[in-house]
Amino acid sequence: MKKQIIQIQVSKGDFYYVAEGVNLPIVTQAKTLDELMYNIQEAVELHLEEENLDELELAAQPAVLANFELPIKLHA
Repeated sequence: MKKQIIQIQVSKGDFYYVAEGVNLPIVTQAKTLDELMYNIQEAVELHLEEENLDELELAAQPAVLANFELPIKLHA
């Protein structure tokens, strides 16, 4: 079954937001979330540019889903 979604995990480092591919080897970073979304789109497009999507088991027009980790402050 071909994957319809490319998954990206987003986290906040000390100075940058970092995006890492879950099912593709993609990593990028940016100072703002807007810049990061642009960088993710560009990184995915560049990674898939010369690839055979069938070999990667990806659909012809996969969507990109970015998950963002939110820190939770617990009070004990």
